[in-house]
Order: sequence, then structure tokens, then C-alpha cells
Amino acid sequence: MFDQRILTYLQDYLTPRRKALFEKVLKERTNHFTLVAQDVYQLHNTSAVVRSCDVFGIQNLHVIEEKFPRRIDKEIAMGAQKWVDVNRYNSARECIGSLRNKGYRIVATSPHDDSCMLDDFDISSPSAIFFGTEKEGLSEEVMEEADATIKIPMVGFTESLNISVSAAIILHTLTQKLKNSKVEWRLTEEEKNLIRMDWTKKTIKNSDQIIERFLNQ
Repeated sequence: MFDQRILTYLQDYLTPRRKALFEKVLKERTNHFTLVAQDVYQLHNTSAVVRSCDVFGIQNLHVIEEKFPRRIDKEIAMGAQKWVDVNRYNSARECIGSLRNKGYRIVATSPHDDSCMLDDFDISSPSAIFFGTEKEGLSEEVMEEADATIKIPMVGFTESLNISVSAAIILHTLTQKLKNSKVEWRLTEEEKNLIRMDWTKKTIKNSDQIIERFLNQ
């Protein structure tokens, strides 16, 4: 449960510069779009997607680890895992159910001809963008559950891009389009407070002990 007193107390341990940076980043964060990585085999690809989420203001990444349970590579993610919420699932069904309950459309990435071109994608509704394994792409289960499919325009002989490259291109395009629209994409104040608390605790060494002392005063 969020407690404003605790946040106010903890933030006294932060420098004014750090607090200002938190507010600057939070202003650009969104939950309107979220990303899902399904059974990505190469560890560095998932880690790179975490970095792209942070760079383009996506607060939540969802990782389905049905076949390849792995941890996020801290070195490759370069600390981005501190600022992006990584949600883990044991199956695609569990992940899809959770996202639907939160009001997200399920959007699959696919190079097939019937997919919507990225530039034409309707951004008005909250959407969860799914990316699949390096060789096989998304599972049939995800493709069958998808409300829409999108693809990046490509004119060469190659039919697909590395997942981390695809995620960066799609995030850049969709977030720019979103910020130029009239869609209400920013976080609520309640969402911001929860993230402020999380980031502040991760920034301050021994934050749990500091909170305990504060509550026992």
C-alpha cells in the first residue's frame, strides 16, 4: 500500500537533481502501450528490449518464459531494469489473460501480407505488442488470440529483423505518433506515485532499514 509520508521522507535522501530527473522521466512515461517478449532465446535480445522500453518511455515489459526461463542480463540492460517494470509469466495464456483484464488489445508482430503497416496502426486503444522467438516468431496460440497484427515495411530480401531492432523501430514510431495525438497516454498520479516509491527505494542504499526506522519513530 502506498504511503505518501514514507515517500516524502525517503525523497529527502535524494539530491534535487535526482528528484528533478525522476519527474522529467515520469512525465514521458506511459502504460498506453506495453511490450511482450515470448520465449526469446538470446538473452541479449530481451535485455536490449528492456533498454528500448526505458528509452522510449514504456513502463512495463512482459516476459513469457514458457520454454526459456532466463534472467535479465544486467550488463546488457545497463541498469534499465531498475526503471522498467519486468513482469514474468510461465505461459502465453497467463500473460494474455492478465493483459486483457487490464484492458489491452493483443497485437502480434508478423511480416505476413495481411498485417497492418506500422504507420497505419490505430493507436487509440491501449495495446500490448507481442514479439516472438528469433527463429519461429510468435506461437500459434498468440496469433489466434491476437486482435490485430502489425508489420514494419521492408523492401529488401530479408523478411524479418532482430527482435531488439524491431522493438526499437516499433516503439519509436508508435510513441511519436501517440505524443502527436489527442490520446490520454500519460500516467495517472497514482501510477506515478507507485513508480516514484519504487525508483526511490532502488536508488537509496538500505532503504528498507530506513523505512523501518521511520515507522518506529
